[in-house]
Amino acid sequence: MSAPLDQRLSILTIAANDLDESRRFYNDVFGWTPDEASEEEAANIAFYTLNGFVFALYPLAKFAEEHGSEVAPPSGFTLAYNLNSEAEVDAVFDRFRAHDVRILKEPEKVFWGGYSGYIAGPSGEQWEIAFNPFTKVNEDGTFGG
Repeated sequence: MSAPLDQRLSILTIAANDLDESRRFYNDVFGWTPDEASEEEAANIAFYTLNGFVFALYPLAKFAEEHGSEVAPPSGFTLAYNLNSEAEVDAVFDRFRAHDVRILKEPEKVFWGGYSGYIAGPSGEQWEIAFNPFTKVNEDGTFGG
């Protein structure tokens, strides 16, 4: 029997309908800085180093070609961005409104005791923006503590 996999995530890749639009979204709306890339690489993929793993954007057609099958829009999961207060969640949603981001659900108190809302990214990826009063976001951006 082989050893179990380490509990980690290396890269999360979004199949982007439009790479340029997705890059603008994460650069301008989220304010993230993409990793430096060669000109050829920048035309075909975008990488964002987060705390502990890489978030990547890859064109949908190339994604499907690489996988050898049709690719459906993401569903059945969310990406979560946690903050340390309801006010911080509201401030992020104000930023989203200023950028005309598609809001799926306005922030509100939720059954599990937190406060959260949902947005859609340019390729249909869903983000939960939340405050969890039972844990916190540490200074280094890691979750839990």
